Amino acid sequence: MSYNRRQFIKTGGVFASALALGGTTDLFAAYKPLKQFGLQLYTLRDDLPKDPKGILKQVAAFGYKQIEGYEGGQGIYWGMSNKEFKKFGDDLGITMVSTHCDINKDFEKKAAEAGEIGMKYLICPYIGPQKTLDDYKRYADKFNACGDICKKNGLRFAYHNHGYTFTKLDGVMPQDTLMQNTNADTVDFEMDIYWVATPGEDPIAWLKKYPKRWRLCHVKDRQKGADPKEHDASVDLGTGSLDFAKILKEAKKLNMEYFIVEQERYAGTTPLKAAEVDAAYMKKLSI
Repeated sequence: MSYNRRQFIKTGGVFASALALGGTTDLFAAYKPLKQFGLQLYTLRDDLPKDPKGILKQVAAFGYKQIEGYEGGQGIYWGMSNKEFKKFGDDLGITMVSTHCDINKDFEKKAAEAGEIGMKYLICPYIGPQKTLDDYKRYADKFNACGDICKKNGLRFAYHNHGYTFTKLDGVMPQDTLMQNTNADTVDFEMDIYWVATPGEDPIAWLKKYPKRWRLCHVKDRQKGADPKEHDASVDLGTGSLDFAKILKEAKKLNMEYFIVEQERYAGTTPLKAAEVDAAYMKKLSI
């Protein structure tokens, strides 16, 4: 039997199996390139304040279609109004889907401004390690209140994890406490994959444990062989220890909507170059 005939029979078998399961659409859906991915602007925290518009133009040129903001010295919108920022982004072909912000200051105003321009999420970026599980429960209550405010303004609220919620406290994972005591109708979670892996946890296991709660993620690679106690071990995507092709495929199956690049260390390069390299990596991913 010739190679071509063997290959034809093999391929035909694959298509037959796909048809038996409901058609070929699902067969190819698993291999679609990731067309929409974002950048957490904190990656460019040393450059952005100097020239916000110029830096955003470069971000768009790298191929990012989405951005996630953070609350810097010039505010969430970098000296522009919310509507001015949206128009500038629209002209560049990028959408601000979310922003990290201080949830303890003017939160209702932030929610109103974000909702006005169609943002999807306001996100709490950090609460710090808490002393007791009751402290985490109090934060869960706070998140629920923020979720209610966001809902009134047409968007949602989320919490971005660090490693401390994946380190047991009194035999319990604080991340479980936060997820089990927040309202799934109004509060989601942004998985920083790097910070799940750093204490030794499995991101895929956590995605499966709460399949409808993780709606955004930070795609941030971790240096190969880095000690778990080494927190500052961020590297260019594709050069570290995290198997994003595998992790992100599972994430997409489990309702992940937003894939946001973040890098916090730039050994031998610059933040802008790292953002460009990371974008090139994301363009090659099929999930």
